[in-house]
Amino acid sequence: MNLLLIIAISVSVSAGVLLLLSRDVFRVVVGLAILGSAANLIVFLSGRPGTLLPPVIEAGASALADNAANPLPQALVLTAIVIGFALLAFAMVLAARVSQEQSNADVATYQASEPATDPSAEDPDKPAVMEMGK
Repeated sequence: MNLLLIIAISVSVSAGVLLLLSRDVFRVVVGLAILGSAANLIVFLSGRPGTLLPPVIEAGASALADNAANPLPQALVLTAIVIGFALLAFAMVLAARVSQEQSNADVATYQASEPATDPSAEDPDKPAVMEMGK
């Protein structure tokens, strides 16, 4: 079971990173969602998923059995799924709106459409850049 989860995590991370490096904005958003699912699998793996005992305290006992599943990672993963879905929905709407405004879905053209900045002008909100060797 653990080996299967480790393989699934490896494939998910590699597919997510591959999609994140794509030039299409919607592939980037899907890559972000896949990477979030891989992170959920990592957290889920920390909760002893191979055990068959549910994380329920028996009547009259004061603690979980030693070989029971850990309920905390399960609760964290459920919360992360909800947050990940909200992030995915927001990112999809944002990507659709930006690609509609720019009339394309190529990430490389988004950077080209930004206004040029004067490198000699100093930004009052940022500290001065320290050069090496001075």
